[in-house]
Amino acid sequence: MSTLTAADSKPAASSIAELVSRTLAANPEIRFYEAEIATAKATRSTAGRLSNPELSLEVGQNRVSSADSRSNGLAFSAALAQPIEWPGRLGLRKAIANRDIALAELGLERFRFHLASRVRVLAYTLASQQEISGAANEVASRYASLREVMVQREPAGIAPQLEIVTIEAAALVAESRAAKAAVAVQKALLELNQLMGRRADTPLVVKRAAFDMKTAPTLDSLLGTAMRNHYELRIRRAELEQQGFKVELAKNERYPTFTVGPFVQVQNTKNLEDQTVAGIGISFPLPFWKSGKAEVTSAQAREVQAQATLSVAQREVERQVTESMLLFKTQQSRIGVWKGDAIAKFSAAAALADRHYRLGAVPMSTFVELQDKYLEAVESISEAQSQALEAALMLEELTGAPGSLITLTTPKS
Repeated sequence: MSTLTAADSKPAASSIAELVSRTLAANPEIRFYEAEIATAKATRSTAGRLSNPELSLEVGQNRVSSADSRSNGLAFSAALAQPIEWPGRLGLRKAIANRDIALAELGLERFRFHLASRVRVLAYTLASQQEISGAANEVASRYASLREVMVQREPAGIAPQLEIVTIEAAALVAESRAAKAAVAVQKALLELNQLMGRRADTPLVVKRAAFDMKTAPTLDSLLGTAMRNHYELRIRRAELEQQGFKVELAKNERYPTFTVGPFVQVQNTKNLEDQTVAGIGISFPLPFWKSGKAEVTSAQAREVQAQATLSVAQREVERQVTESMLLFKTQQSRIGVWKGDAIAKFSAAAALADRHYRLGAVPMSTFVELQDKYLEAVESISEAQSQALEAALMLEELTGAPGSLITLTTPKS
């Protein structure tokens, strides 16, 4: 009977692109938006149809009496009526239903875009925090190993004792950084699993991806693109257009719906001739108590609200684009200063300081300083890259242009 080792149970590393594909395929909330589209299409299929015809039947007793005689018989009537909408009303309802479909499709498109961006940020954060945690554990292990060697030497005097205390304190700081990074890893892992529709504690390993940042267009260009393509603004414009149709529909519904159809009445009496009456009837409500003015006023007020909401959304998008642009350029300039092997260089310097301190070639201050700077460099680079990625993806979402500012690539193993 074979047993699984830790290596066997560890999941295979996944690229960020693979995680995005799996999330878009398995996220349960996408089914909600798809159901909204199906509902809107079902409503559209009936929006342009006439109301069902109405059939009415009446049966009763017919009694005829006079001074000479009395006669009883059967009386019945039948009428078939078709409600006729005022011209243009069905077309307005179709237009409103079409906008419902467009809004549902925009909602799904926006959610899928936002979901993909969120997965990219979380996956990159997970990978970078795993790297920070590994670096902190490496430094903490280096401190612990060095402390064991120093204690075994039974140092005499105040200087060696202070060095041991310094090492212990530095080890505590490194362990604290490792724990902080481990917490960040778990938070990102929990949210990723939630988005993928999996158990929160499902293990996941992400391949660290490199990304290529492209030169951002001018702010005016980005603002213009965002005004045209931003999902929220497109939704608000569709809602405003739909509300305009609702105002026209409210005005149209002030005119009555006619009901037209044939009818027949038959009266049978004994000893008398039968009577049959046939014709066409028409009926319509009289607008005495409800003239429809209140409905028109309400629809016009909602149209004003939709226009105000669109204006507020435009100002908010302008602020978000400007803020994301500044953050992206700031982090891009920071990252541009560093070389691709910066973290490896700092790691090698920290290891070199460890070896030479054990040989007595470098002082304690240099050794500790290099270990701390190594961790700070890893944290700083990872933070700048994560913020640049998040800002770039936010700008792409705001402008509706995926892949226009940043490209993630997974290095070949």
